[in-house]
Amino acid sequence: MNISQPKLFMLLLGCKPAGRHTEQHDVFFGIGDSLKELVPAMHAFWPEAKKNLHADAWREVHTVQQYTIRARLKTEATETIDATGALNLFFINLGGYRKGEFEEHHYKMLIVAKDADAAVALAKKETFYKQNGFKGASAHIDDKYGIDADDVYSVQEILPEIFSARYTIEITAATENETVPDNIHLGYLPLWKIT
Repeated sequence: MNISQPKLFMLLLGCKPAGRHTEQHDVFFGIGDSLKELVPAMHAFWPEAKKNLHADAWREVHTVQQYTIRARLKTEATETIDATGALNLFFINLGGYRKGEFEEHHYKMLIVAKDADAAVALAKKETFYKQNGFKGASAHIDDKYGIDADDVYSVQEILPEIFSARYTIEITAATENETVPDNIHLGYLPLWKIT
């Protein structure tokens, strides 16, 4: 019998809600065997989007920094979840500005760290953070004007209840052959086209 391993997915969802002039975005995390399995949860996550909901980017999360990320059923979770010394997977949304551009640019990232302060310290080392700000318009972790650990999210804590009640995120040190970067899929993908 071939039992598939559930995967952690990260998606950049988009839609143009009624009455808005530009497309809006949010990040969704879900756990399952396939993207198709997550479609009902995506609609529940953003019900106002109705049939306009789509993905602009997505990835199966396997590797972050030098760590392997796995979704495990809570009933199957073992001591290996703590093997790294209680590390957490954090989602950070960096925001920044470039002179002369009428835009706030964003960089969405995943960081493995022991706590939110350590995750923020790592985020500040990112090229995006260093190159997307200037006096009077500093780079920041959205939605603040400066770095604030309250805007760093543990992925386990922001998983929709349907996933967080059932799964835990396991973080282990990656072996050399496990450090291949995740494939990032880009482009407009209506949810009804996900197979």
